[in-house]
Parts: sequence; C-alpha cells; structure tokens
Amino acid sequence: MMKLLHLTLFLLIAIENAANANGARHHHSPKKPKTHKNPRKLSHAYAPSPTPTPTPTPTYPPSIPSDPSRDPTQPDDNTNTTCIFDVTEFGAVGDGSNDDTAAFRSAWKAACQVENSVVLAPSGLVFMITSTIFSGPCQPGLVLQVDGVLMPPDGPDCWPESDSHQQWLVFYRLDDMTLTGTGTIEGNGQKWWDLPCKPHKLIRFFMSNNLVVTGLRIQNSPKFHMKFDGCEGVLIDKLSISSPKLSPNTDGIHIEDTKSVGIYNSVIANGDDCISIGQGCSDVDIEAVTCGPSHGISIGSLGVHNSRACVSNITVRNAFIKESDNGLRIKTWQGGTGSVSGISFENIQMENVRNCVIIDQYYCLTKACRNETSAVYLSDVTFRNVKGTYDVRSPPIHFACSDSVACTNITMSEVELLPYEGVLVDDPFCWNAYGVQETLTIPPIDCLLDGMPQSLTENSLYGC
Repeated sequence: MMKLLHLTLFLLIAIENAANANGARHHHSPKKPKTHKNPRKLSHAYAPSPTPTPTPTPTYPPSIPSDPSRDPTQPDDNTNTTCIFDVTEFGAVGDGSNDDTAAFRSAWKAACQVENSVVLAPSGLVFMITSTIFSGPCQPGLVLQVDGVLMPPDGPDCWPESDSHQQWLVFYRLDDMTLTGTGTIEGNGQKWWDLPCKPHKLIRFFMSNNLVVTGLRIQNSPKFHMKFDGCEGVLIDKLSISSPKLSPNTDGIHIEDTKSVGIYNSVIANGDDCISIGQGCSDVDIEAVTCGPSHGISIGSLGVHNSRACVSNITVRNAFIKESDNGLRIKTWQGGTGSVSGISFENIQMENVRNCVIIDQYYCLTKACRNETSAVYLSDVTFRNVKGTYDVRSPPIHFACSDSVACTNITMSEVELLPYEGVLVDDPFCWNAYGVQETLTIPPIDCLLDGMPQSLTENSLYGC
C-alpha cells in the first residue's frame, strides 16, 4: 500500500510539472517587429543574381480600402485620424469616357484642408482627367490613393486646346504627401509617340518635399513617366513602370535639382533611361531595381549649352539590367562646367547589354558638335562587382573623357563582362581617364592612366 501511495504522489507531481512547463511556453511575449528609424537610407548585403533581393520595406501611411459608399467627410472606422475624400462622392463617374477632372479637383481642395486625409480613386473604375495641377500648401499627411485606373484623354485629337502639352499631372508646393494605391496610371501614349512634337510628361512633382510614391503601376507615358524637380526628401518604392522598348523619350524616373532620394524595389521597362539623374542632384540611393529593356541607368546628360552642372553622392547597388542599349552611363556635353563626384555602382548584374559601363563626355545629338575647351569634371567614380554579359556590337567598357578635363579616381573592382553570344571579348576603350584596377577585370582595362593629371585648367570652373 505504501509503495502504491508513493507511486501515485510521484505521478501527480510529474503531471503538475509538465502542465506548468507547457503553460510557461504559452506566456512568452512575442518579439516586436523591427522598424527602420530612417526609411530613406536602406541597405543590406547582396550577391548579384537575375532577381535583386528586395530592400527592407519602410513604414508607410495605412492603405485605405476602396469603398465608394463611404461618406468622405467621416473618419474611417479603423482610425481616428484619417478622413477619406472619395472622388465618386464629388461627382466622378469613372467610366473611362466622362471627364472626371472637376471631381478630382474638388476632392483635392477639400482634403488639402484636413490633416492626414485621403483622396481616394476607388477600384473597379476608370477615371479620365485632363491636365491638372494639384497644388499646396496642404495640411501634412495628404494621400492620393489610386486603386482604380487613372488616365489622360486618348491622344492629341482628344486633348483640350487650352491644356498644356508639356505635362499632365503636376504636384506643386507640397510637403509630406503620398501617392500610392493598388491601381494603374495609364498614359495613353501610343498616339503621341510618332508625332514630331514633344509630347507631355505624365507625372511631375515640382518644388515639393518629403514625398512618398509607392505601389502603383505606371505605363505608356507619352514622354517621361515621372519627373521630380526642385524637390527634397523623396522615397520611391515598389513601382512598376512600363512602356514599349521603342517608345521615344519615355524615361522611367527622372530627377533634377532634387536631393535626398531613395528608389527601391522597382521594375522599369521602357524606351529610354530607366532612371535618369540630371543636374543639381545629390544624395541619391538606388537599390534593388530591375531595369530593361531600356537605355539603362544614366547620370546626365549634363552641361548642355555651356551650362553648369553639379551632381554628387549617387549610389546604385543590387540592380539587374537586361536587354538594354546602355548599362551604367555618365554622359556630358562638351563646353559645360561643374562636377560629378562620389558615384558608386556596386553589385550590378548585366544580361545582354550594349555599353555596359560607359562615360561619354562627347555626348551630342547631331554631328555638328564641336570639341570645347571646358567640360564637366568627373572624379571619384567606382564600379564594383559588376558582372554579366554584353552585346558584342559595342565594347563593354568605354571611358571617353574630355581632352581638356580628364576623368580622375576611377576605380574598377571585380568587373567581369563576357559576350552574350560568341567568343569575342572586346578591349575596353579609354581616353584621358585616370584610375585603378583593384582586381583583375574581364576584359582587362589596361588603358586607364595611373595617378593624376598634372593640372586642371581653370579649377574654379569645376567646383560645386
């Protein structure tokens, strides 16, 4: 009997201990997700592959579900701070043929006065609007959420005579504004591409700060898909930009006179540069972008009409460029002044690209350009871990620097470029280019000059 009692007590204690152990496992607090204190400066380790590794995702304003039945003057049920201004409540029809411009302008004007408000273009509808300027200043936190389709009139015959042919949607003098959604911005560019006149840019942000553009599909622009000028603090993430390979001047994202820019996790296929960086830009971070077919990622053209250009601190990394006329390009006109410095191209994968790595200081659109005695000064340009295949119609590496102003401090490291088809390995071309080959480059770039040039003529022309 005593042994039976001891055995019973032992089993009871064991069962109680097991229950306590299981209960303890259920009371562990889950780890909080990490957040990025500075979403405009993101980076991570990377090895080149055909599909870029996505960067960490910054925190965005909450997405508002499309709900045309909501009262636009009432706050959303899920938050006490967001007011939704649904364009259908302001008279938008969304059938793709009626002009919904007035409704968008009215919704914007009302939302502009309310902090953290949302102008909503709901899903399932197609909104046609004409050339419009959405201007500020507005209360902070304004969101334009496009969940449906937004498009301009279909071609020049439908374009109002009074509207500008140079731009369609302009966002002007705004601070802390977001353009987002799950929808599409359709440019209807097909009927413009064959015209001799220069058609309009699709979306332009002008003299605005602290901008977020994310999630949208933007396609078939008559000219540039997106342009930012005179802006500071721009975050672009998870965009899809597309137009046919032969559509002229359809740059994906163009920036000029714009500072502190992050472009991440986006796919761009178009008829011109994927991303073009004009004069006056600095502190630009581009990561995890798939580019092509296109004309590649370009700095320039700079210095046109003897103008001054200053570009600095540009980083492109973890990118995939395919089926493109150019890869990584810096292009300047003869006769310009100013400088391009602090440029880094790192972890880039190429596939069947002409002119994979190119510096062209003789950029010209005609055969009448003359050699000038001044040029934009290029220095501190790094190409690191650039690998893949090139189209044998052009040498894979081409450094054509100005006769009068040499390029300096070019660094080549782990550059391996092989023919996409055939066995030809073209020798790189260099002219007045100074730099170092840190590792063996394929093909070898023995044409770089050692050290520094003896002098730069009129140094004052090249400071920024």
